Amino acid sequence: MTIHLPTSTLSLSTHLSKIAAQFTFPKTNRRPRFSIGSLRCAVSVVSEPILSDITNNGKPSPAEVSRTILELSSVGTLSTPTQDGWPLGIGVRFAVDPNGTPLLFLNHSTSNFALNSKSSFLVQLEQYGLRTPQCTIQGTLQKPQDTTALKKLHSVWEKRFGHEVDEDRLFLLSVERVLQIEDFAEDGIWVTSSDYKSANPDPLRDFAERMIDEINTNNREDILRFCNIYVDLDFQVCDAKMLWVDRLGFDVRFRSPVNDVFEARIPFPREVTDEKGAKSSFNCMSQFAWEVEKNFHAADFEKVKQMKKMEHRGL
Repeated sequence: MTIHLPTSTLSLSTHLSKIAAQFTFPKTNRRPRFSIGSLRCAVSVVSEPILSDITNNGKPSPAEVSRTILELSSVGTLSTPTQDGWPLGIGVRFAVDPNGTPLLFLNHSTSNFALNSKSSFLVQLEQYGLRTPQCTIQGTLQKPQDTTALKKLHSVWEKRFGHEVDEDRLFLLSVERVLQIEDFAEDGIWVTSSDYKSANPDPLRDFAERMIDEINTNNREDILRFCNIYVDLDFQVCDAKMLWVDRLGFDVRFRSPVNDVFEARIPFPREVTDEKGAKSSFNCMSQFAWEVEKNFHAADFEKVKQMKKMEHRGL
């Protein structure tokens, strides 16, 4: 249930970029930086935001999200018809090739799967125990025959899991289209095969979970301040957690004084490409939010207006 119509976060991103470019800290009453790193505002966050970065309400595209989910996961559910015609869903381990094509390991008990049949592959990624984005790939289950191709796939598997595997048990699932869903009971978005293959997984993916855990554990006041300063609210947030961080910003879930739970997307000043840039952006945004709260700066920017009420979900 969306309680505010989507609006662009360009004004907020532009304002934060200008703040980062001309940032000066007061000589007194200066607050400590984020405990996740004593990083100053880096060059990577000081220029104007790129227009392509703020599409999809400041979020990565569904194709990019799907690629990220596949890169961060190693187990999924394959559903395909058996030779007697019955559909069967089983959990399997998998790796992905450079184009995001799933490479599946099937044991001997599943050798009665009907090859070259329409199949689907569901992969889920839990984010801080509060949200589970997922993607379902629809395609055809295939057995690679080319020796050179099999060697390359074997190398992909060994790189992913650190051990060799019986090549006879490796199968490919072609990617015909992808359904990306933000969470359980949410509406999904269909992604074309070409969009999926041309997308890149998020560059922050390998340390996003650790960063979010550190912030939620050590910087609760900063998260509350992010919500109260950067999101257009008519109440003071009682509790809040970060759900995920990516190259364009981060998602927060927060609670109102009457125990309603909401989610919102807060953008970075501009795209970040590595851990240093992400920490620098957090530090700059945290410092500025604190200064607005203490009336060192006026909140003369357009706040994030899009937020989603989470029905029957906790924090």
